[in-house]
Amino acid sequence: MFERFSRGYYLGRLYVQPHPEGEPAISREQHEQVNRELYATGDGVERTDHPLVMKLDTHHLAVRGDESVPADTLAVPRDLLEDTSVRNPPALHEVLLAKADRAEQLLPVAEGTAV
Repeated sequence: MFERFSRGYYLGRLYVQPHPEGEPAISREQHEQVNRELYATGDGVERTDHPLVMKLDTHHLAVRGDESVPADTLAVPRDLLEDTSVRNPPALHEVLLAKADRAEQLLPVAEGTAV
């Protein structure tokens, strides 16, 4: 789903569509899989529900898992989606996924809690 892109990001192509809920989401199964494969350290039991940090255009998003979102799809709140280059959703679009260390730095920004 994602391939190495730079020191800080993986690159993927996902269908981007509006999401009726208040936060960005991908399928719960894929969310847990990405957490295990790309964010886990391998030290003991680890949570797989941490938000992923994805970048769509210029927006960093804290992405959660949601059973209602189809596989290979990034669901984004409509108001945020309107501020991107995505037209006529669902549309296949390049999305960056922050690597674990970069995600840790960006999560407060993505969640809007940065001070």
